Amino acid sequence: MAEQPPLDIVLCGATGFTGGLTAEYLARHAPEGTRWALAGRSPDRLARVRERLAAIDPACAELELLEADAADADALRVVAERTHVVATTVGPYLEYGEPLVAACAQSGTDYADLTGEPEFVDRMYVRHHATAEASGARLVHACGFDSIPHDLGVLFTVEQLPEDVPITVRGYVSAGGRPSAGTFHSAVTQFSRLRQTGTAYVERRRVEPRCERKVSSVKEPARYERSLGAWALPLPTIDPQIVKRSACALERYGPDFSYGHYAAFGQLPVALGTVAGVGAVFALSQLPPTRSWLRGRMKSGDGPSPERRERSWFRVRFVGEGGGERVVTEVSGGDPGYEETAKMLAESALCLATDDLPPTAGQVTTAEAMGEALIARLRARGIRFELLESR
Repeated sequence: MAEQPPLDIVLCGATGFTGGLTAEYLARHAPEGTRWALAGRSPDRLARVRERLAAIDPACAELELLEADAADADALRVVAERTHVVATTVGPYLEYGEPLVAACAQSGTDYADLTGEPEFVDRMYVRHHATAEASGARLVHACGFDSIPHDLGVLFTVEQLPEDVPITVRGYVSAGGRPSAGTFHSAVTQFSRLRQTGTAYVERRRVEPRCERKVSSVKEPARYERSLGAWALPLPTIDPQIVKRSACALERYGPDFSYGHYAAFGQLPVALGTVAGVGAVFALSQLPPTRSWLRGRMKSGDGPSPERRERSWFRVRFVGEGGGERVVTEVSGGDPGYEETAKMLAESALCLATDDLPPTAGQVTTAEAMGEALIARLRARGIRFELLESR
């Protein structure tokens, strides 16, 4: 019988802002007996994080600290071999993420991150999915606000509708809060690499098995959605890609599934201002000098005050139709960019490490890998999954 790794979870990136919140969440909520550790390139900074965690739970004073630079493949392989699950907040992932993905894929270690970068996800599929399938590793990207509320929210919605029928779901995202520096930096990187992102998508399509059911996007222009009392603008994030991959993997989504993803704004001027702001960031991302200037506007390791995070919120309303039935559901919670994202990543890691889950391997989505188990965990920790209407 193979010797079991001595650790349940290793958290990489705890010296950053979101990583620190994730570590604090684990200190408060990891069940007694959970074996977890911190990994990073600076032992001194890790030690300071450990001291902070010990003020929350004195047992954290004994947390193991593992020294490993994000570019040191050998050190990362040692980390991966020590644990069942690695959770990482170290981004932008396109710059720093692949060596850790490779180490987990080779070691058969489950992996969870916060990426919202489609190019990174597609390139990791092409390069490491087959290795992870063979080793038994589950590579689960987008375990934060990108894309858990949307991926699991659609799963929750689909489960309210009849089985074996064509299903259409539209998701409408509203939020009040500041994006994390990691999310902003990833967006800037993504805007600057549209051609490379398209190439990575095509390369993945060449090697990925054909979907066994029809899965498509709902394509609608910006419009006023009367049922919401809000303006709906198509939202070109990674979330619909994750949702559609879950639909390909899971029969419960029916023989013909389509999904539309939108930002919802109560006032047209706010919607137009947001579009203008995103357009400006896109334009400035195209040139190296202005791209560097943009990245300097939000520095990794910085974040809003607890008071500001306390006032932040998110809500994703889903409208699902299938088999002559219509349902409205909602996933909602607190600060999306930091508090709830840290919660989602930590609970994903705990779920992978300890829960009885369906057998999966390779690059998989949160719905495919964890599904109902993760929904139950998040509900128990205050993220709401609600059925609002059914007819």
